[in-house]
Amino acid sequence: MPGSILNKICSLAAVVSEIDFKQPDNSFSTALKIEMSLLLNRNIFGNPANKGRVISKNEALQLLNKWVVSDRLKLHMLQVAYIMQRWAAEKELLDGEAQWRWEMAGLLHDADWEKWPDEHCNKIIMELEERKIDPDILHAIASHGPNYFGVEPVTQMDKMLYAFDELSGLIHAYSLMRPEGYTGMELKGVKKRLKEKSFAANVSREDIQDACLKAGLDMDELIGFIILHQSNLKI
Repeated sequence: MPGSILNKICSLAAVVSEIDFKQPDNSFSTALKIEMSLLLNRNIFGNPANKGRVISKNEALQLLNKWVVSDRLKLHMLQVAYIMQRWAAEKELLDGEAQWRWEMAGLLHDADWEKWPDEHCNKIIMELEERKIDPDILHAIASHGPNYFGVEPVTQMDKMLYAFDELSGLIHAYSLMRPEGYTGMELKGVKKRLKEKSFAANVSREDIQDACLKAGLDMDELIGFIILHQSNLKI
């Protein structure tokens, strides 16, 4: 995520030039007001007694579809959810219940953005607190943009959601400009686009680098993982 909230406004679906979900006024003063309002001003979320509590996937999808109209924003969230689940399964070797917690964090991390951009993150966290959801899921959502929400990623789930968010969007944007989409996509092509600041300009390269550093992972590994699994997602 970028140093300016304007980048967050434009990069959630990370479509090069076809973002069609409603965006707030992109004036600098409005952006500053939104950025200031997004600070959560707390680091503790939910009740420890709710450890392990989740909603079903059907319930999570119902919430997603109720709150989000934009197909592109839904796609972004489904993509992040899927790669979170695959990472939990393949890299963290977690069981099915734990995989769903990771997937759920990805699925709902931007659920409030479209309807309540000035309450982004806070609105979905309060909703999930009312539903008595696992605090670890809440913290992962709260820390997926530390430069905005003021919450640092701590757990591995936190760090991976932060790492996948922007990078997933940039890679999807790259797939849209390729006639063959994800087929044949290579690491070098993504890295070339990362260096081209005019490409998907609202995707923060600084946030991607910071997220990789916090996760202690090589960016090449993450790019390869996203290319492989994001291309397999069937909506």
